[in-house]
Amino acid sequence: MSTNKQLREKIREALATEGLAEKMWTSTTRARKNRSDAIQRFHIDVHQMKQSLRSTKVAAIGDPTLAERFAEQVRANGGKVFFARTGADAINYVADLARERGAAVLIKSKSLTSEEIEFDSELQKRGVSCVETDLGELIVQMAHERPVHLVMPAAHKSLKDVAELVSERLGKEVPADHAAILNEVRAYLRPIFLSAKIGVTGANAGIAETGTVIVQTNEGNARLVSGAPDVHVVLMGVEKIVPSWADAAKVVSGSAISATGQYVTVYVSGFSARSPLGGEAEGREFHVIILDNGRSKMREDEWFSDALNCIRCGACMNICPTYSVVGGHTFGYIYPGPIGIPWTSNVHGLDRASYADLCISCGLCKEICPVDIDMPMMIAKVKQERVDLGGQTLVNRFFAGSETLARVASATAPLSNWLIGLGPSRYLMEKLVGVDRRRTLPSFSRRRLRRRLRGVGMGDGRAGKVVYFPDIYADYNDPDMGVKAVRMLATLGYKVEVPNLKWSGMPYISYGEVRKAARVARDNLRVLSKYVEEGYEVVATEPTAAHMLRDEYLKLAPGEEAKRVAEHSHPFFEFIEHKLSGLALRAAEPTEGEVGFHIPCHDRALTSGGPAMKFLEEAGYRVKIVETGTCCGMGGTFGMKAGALGYDLSVAVGKRLFELFKESGCKLACTESSVCAAQIEDGTGLEVLHPLRMVDFGES
Repeated sequence: MSTNKQLREKIREALATEGLAEKMWTSTTRARKNRSDAIQRFHIDVHQMKQSLRSTKVAAIGDPTLAERFAEQVRANGGKVFFARTGADAINYVADLARERGAAVLIKSKSLTSEEIEFDSELQKRGVSCVETDLGELIVQMAHERPVHLVMPAAHKSLKDVAELVSERLGKEVPADHAAILNEVRAYLRPIFLSAKIGVTGANAGIAETGTVIVQTNEGNARLVSGAPDVHVVLMGVEKIVPSWADAAKVVSGSAISATGQYVTVYVSGFSARSPLGGEAEGREFHVIILDNGRSKMREDEWFSDALNCIRCGACMNICPTYSVVGGHTFGYIYPGPIGIPWTSNVHGLDRASYADLCISCGLCKEICPVDIDMPMMIAKVKQERVDLGGQTLVNRFFAGSETLARVASATAPLSNWLIGLGPSRYLMEKLVGVDRRRTLPSFSRRRLRRRLRGVGMGDGRAGKVVYFPDIYADYNDPDMGVKAVRMLATLGYKVEVPNLKWSGMPYISYGEVRKAARVARDNLRVLSKYVEEGYEVVATEPTAAHMLRDEYLKLAPGEEAKRVAEHSHPFFEFIEHKLSGLALRAAEPTEGEVGFHIPCHDRALTSGGPAMKFLEEAGYRVKIVETGTCCGMGGTFGMKAGALGYDLSVAVGKRLFELFKESGCKLACTESSVCAAQIEDGTGLEVLHPLRMVDFGES
């Protein structure tokens, strides 16, 4: 069975599992809210936090001497250090230590690095049992499952599920009550804590200047794991080491804020050496295992080195739209979620990373990441490697060629529109290509934007010069909207040019055609950079196009051209935001009540929809944001694909947004994204318009 087919079956199973989506959605939504509340409560400058934490991690990862400096300090403190090249090396070290100590049972606090190397099961094969002491980890251990989330291992379990598991394991009836479960688990773990000879912890950071290991928990179990047994073993990835205490403090705070919405976790413990217990120092040992397991290779890779900056906060999972529906057992191997894709590919192999296809390239993981890790582009690279190895699927090739399709459909309109609307045509498109027949597809205009601009005044330039980048939608699907954008810019006094540009190329990234996306970027940059040199600014009405110009082209075609164009590129409404008084705006679609406004994913990091909403309000509309906090589920063309790995999952993601729109009482909806509009229209039956379509204007 192909990995793609296996993934589809896992998605179907997840979507059919009663209550799974609700449990995952509840857990991830609560985590996002806690983070948001913490940012407000502690007056945190998110941009400054990202910059500071990123610079710390990037510098640490780039310092090849840091691990040995840390090891020297650990040894100076009386500890022992073992550099493990592979997971097997680390496990063998602990197994040998257990044999020396006569330890048949180890206790362990939460450690993602141990999950990475399948520590518990591999030790079990060597005759050593490992008991998890973090409540979430203990629950999934009892269920013989892998954690579903980096921070919330049992997020997929209800209180009833947990009570049943604990009852079965302890052989007694435990009610579905938080306090009752905790009391029984404490009673179960206490004698294990007190009798264990070896305790194993992970590490949130290792401090090179003092040889100190930092461990964060909210349950306090790591202190018992590290303190009660005679031997404390730390298992840590080499990427966790930072130079100083000040650097570690950034990691501690950044991870707590992003993971649980705390300024710091309840317990932040620092271990530099073993202290006597009850006055006895004999046999008290401190071992630090520094694991490579593919990290050195990742560090040398220009695409994947950024993954090493991860501080394991899990924020990317909390905002990922598809993960929040299907969970980490489908969206993951051992490392789940967006950051798990590059980690899985590099540590466990490309064949284990088939779930990369669950990424719909919304970009929200990068937006929420406290270290500003470019997960979307790393995931695109994993997809590219999978395409290189196994080929591209037909439906992905179809949508990756959207520009060619648009050109052909436009040239043959209205015949193409008629054919697309026929039931038999849609049936054949689904069966032969993989385009879901249930999805409403856009229509195409016979006369493209440039033809419609003939005879349109392009402005006198008294306010400046602008290049309008229409991308596909305003060029082929709705050129009238593009004309309106040009006329509006001209009315404001700009000289407007619409050169012969290619599309933005975003679907190439979505479907793992990174090299093609890079070619498109270079072609567009060659044209745009010349205009920028002549004093032009670049504006786009499609948020994805602005996102590509400002962000992704810097990665796809790095250099001065990309930097220059990025610095002079703008979302349309951001560009005109402070000039609205010169347009005499008025509502073109009068409506009773409020207009429901959806913020597209690619606009979240650009403007958060503010300028577009101000534009509508200036025209007399009352605007209400209708949001779930994550993607609408369309994911560009992802929601147009047939079946589980497309339309079905797209609708499951969008379900809550559809409900919110229906509950809002809004009779009209608005968004800047053409594909978001299609998703909301199909899911709610509301008319969804672009802001430009809702406003008329004149010269004031």
